[in-house]
This record gives sequence, structure tokens and C-alpha cells, in this order.
Amino acid sequence: MSNGPITVTLTQQRDYQFQIDFGAPVPSLLGDEPPPLGQSAGPSPMQLLCAAVGNCLSDSLLFALRKFKQNPDPLHCTVTADVGRNAENRLRVLGIQATLQLGVPSGQLEHLDRVLNSFETYCTVTQSVGQGIPIQVTVLDVDGSVLHGGQGAGMQA
Repeated sequence: MSNGPITVTLTQQRDYQFQIDFGAPVPSLLGDEPPPLGQSAGPSPMQLLCAAVGNCLSDSLLFALRKFKQNPDPLHCTVTADVGRNAENRLRVLGIQATLQLGVPSGQLEHLDRVLNSFETYCTVTQSVGQGIPIQVTVLDVDGSVLHGGQGAGMQA
């Protein structure tokens, strides 16, 4: 990816539904708010935020492992946003938790400690979003053992 600008165009279809165009060759998608504002005909902005954080973290972890010719496939990532009211009583994303799970036992992967200590720093989206929203990142192996992060850990802005 280049260092240039990224442009996404949104066009209102009706009410809170927007066609989101990423530019060729990427297919567009429909975004929508949940009821009572929208109809949940597509992902909400908060869901898209979670997807962006999770996708970038997953890509970063996969890239770092493949750099050492390691295969963690299939990776799985779950991202949860804590939504609540701020001091001005406005709805905000107060925190994000991302849990990545390797598809293999940790013992099958070489250089795993080195990868786990650095992959987050290469995640453009998480590092950017994390400047305003606390993000906790946990990495598990296929058996559910915590390899990185966990309760109380994570990236602090």
C-alpha cells in the first residue's frame, strides 16, 4: 500500500443506508444503522470500525508470522466495542477488545515471541484508532491458551 490518500465515497440510498464505494476493483457495500434509526440492512459504522481494527490486526499478525515462513492458518479474530456515554452524555466507543486466535498450537510456530512482541506496532489502523480509543489485544493459540495480552493488557494511547 502506498502512503497516499485513501478515498471512500458514500452515497445515501435512503434514510440511514449508504452505498460505500471503495473504488475499483473492490466491491461496494451497503452500510446502515440498527433500529430505530435504520434497518440493519448492512454493517453499522461501529461494526465497520471493529472490522477495520480486527482485519488490520489479523493482517499484521499473519504478515509477521509469514515473514518467518510460519503458517498459523486459519486465524480467527473477534472484536468487541464497548459503547457507552461520555461525560457529555454522548454515545461513544469507550474501548475495543480484539482477540486473535491462531489455527495451530503455539509450539508449531518458530519466532512466535518475537512476532507477538512487535506485530501490533505495524498495524496502521489499530495504532491510529488507539490514539483516541483504548484497544486491548489478546492472542490465543488453537487450544485457547493466552500467548499475548489478556486481561488488563493492551495498547494504550
